[in-house]
Amino acid sequence: MENIREFQAYGYFFLTAFLAITLYAYFFHLYKSEKNGRRNYEKYSKLALNDEIGGEILERKAIKESVCNG
Repeated sequence: MENIREFQAYGYFFLTAFLAITLYAYFFHLYKSEKNGRRNYEKYSKLALNDEIGGEILERKAIKESVCNG
């Protein structure tokens, strides 16, 4: 029984450390993409405040042409 508790403790520690590292890596990715100009996350944050039916579209999706002839 003691071995199971020790295994659970190690598993909990490594899972918590992995999730914390993943979260900080995601924060760094968001910061880097906004700094490089690939995304402007302030537009997305204003979307919650300016939510209207006729509102401005933030990003248009690129239309891919179909390669299927059938």
